Amino acid sequence: MKLGSAGQVVDGMELKLSEAGEVLVRGPMVFRGYLNQPDKTRETLAPDGWLHTGDVGRLEEDGFLYLTDRMKDIIITAGGKNITPSEIENQLKFSPYISDAVVIGDRRPYLTCLVMIDQENVEKFAQDNNIPFTNYASLCRSPEVQALIWQEIEKVNRDFARVETIKRFRLIEQQLTAEDEELTPTMKLKRKYVNEKYKDLIESMYS
Repeated sequence: MKLGSAGQVVDGMELKLSEAGEVLVRGPMVFRGYLNQPDKTRETLAPDGWLHTGDVGRLEEDGFLYLTDRMKDIIITAGGKNITPSEIENQLKFSPYISDAVVIGDRRPYLTCLVMIDQENVEKFAQDNNIPFTNYASLCRSPEVQALIWQEIEKVNRDFARVETIKRFRLIEQQLTAEDEELTPTMKLKRKYVNEKYKDLIESMYS
């Protein structure tokens, strides 16, 4: 989305970013509030007319607005640093060996992540390197596979500030399908559900 003069998207509509990076919009096309829900209206609409979209974005020098995450997914570390997890997760998913990843770290001293491997490519890696495995779980537990995934994480870490780097990881050892509750129909991990289901695995990264 490209902005015009004075931060406008269309005539009469203004756009800006809050200190936290949330996209705010104001103009005649913004709704007046929720019917008979004053509390919800106050949460969404500021008294001066700015609508809190819930989206996190950044404005580039070329005038384009890029949406990067949702406010509800923003991680605030124990040190007070705001981190956009989807930027890190998207970089991890460029690896041929990582199918999906969820970055953890809200109110924690450092970032960790849960990783779902790309079964086909990791199996081929194991076969090409004579790495024995009997099933999906044993493949995930293989020291060589663990080292492979850490190497992929380290590649991504180099592109981020130190506070945004992954310090530890765990592999999800269950072979998931679209029928599993932790996956969306498009085979993406559900952040909230993963945080709840694998809480013991997550805690092991902070012990």
